[in-house]
Amino acid sequence: MNSGILTLALLDGVSYAGMLFIVSLGLTFIFGVTNILNVAHGSLYACGGYATASIGLWLMGNDGGIINSIFSIIAGTLLVGVIVGLILEYLLRFFEKKPPILQLIITFAFFMILEDVQRLIWGTSPYFVSTIVGEMGNVEVLGVFYTNYQLIVLPGAAVIIYFILNWFLKHSLLGKKIVAVTHNKEVAVGMGVDAKKIKKITFIIGGLLGAFGGALASPTTSMVPGISADIIVLSFAVVATAGLGQVTGALIAALIIGIFRSLSIYLYPELEVVIPYVIMGTVLLFKPQGLFTVEKARRI
Repeated sequence: MNSGILTLALLDGVSYAGMLFIVSLGLTFIFGVTNILNVAHGSLYACGGYATASIGLWLMGNDGGIINSIFSIIAGTLLVGVIVGLILEYLLRFFEKKPPILQLIITFAFFMILEDVQRLIWGTSPYFVSTIVGEMGNVEVLGVFYTNYQLIVLPGAAVIIYFILNWFLKHSLLGKKIVAVTHNKEVAVGMGVDAKKIKKITFIIGGLLGAFGGALASPTTSMVPGISADIIVLSFAVVATAGLGQVTGALIAALIIGIFRSLSIYLYPELEVVIPYVIMGTVLLFKPQGLFTVEKARRI
């Protein structure tokens, strides 16, 4: 493999890792606070991408442009993240005291419903609007021309969200309440924290992250039926590799999986699908709780 292909593979890997981290962060954030493994999270990604592409196509009639593209990304994220996140939280409210496996089944059922909703609204034709990619142009990196959008926006958005979320959890009052509920819900409630409100906010934040990942991916990826399943499986691989509830670990795991997946595409395309799971399986074989999970005493 020559240096040009290696550079392109690394750039693709980092770009893809940025998007994958944002989606995985929403999944691990919801689990970390509520202990619910949200199978429907992949549908938030798909719906966010579809909504962004649809808004972008509509705005193209008004001359498009980078400003309208940014507006479509923001609008698609907010529309899907808030509405779908709240609906899912409301449904799970009726199963709050049920076994975790039943909650998992409910999220899977919601995932299947959203798959049909996507086909009902958008049909089976691919949705793709790349206006912002063309508007931002290309840059030369080590002899390889690469889009500024994939080089700057996707990884940059991931890093910014990582630092914002860390600051939010450590320094804001609401963030500290979320951390308190995460560590010990009973004690937090006893100190006056509204656990139901925290759960609702958690699903909104997680929903926004999932939808934002899809919105960012829509200019570079065609939205087609079945993309929800693809992204949720990859997100599970990231979260399992890092350890459930690990924010920094998810960033590192997404980078590892993104780069190795990209390298496999250029070197051994037939291994593209299996590489993330080989990484996950290897990690779990030696560290069943994930790379970055700290052993804790079990409360009996």
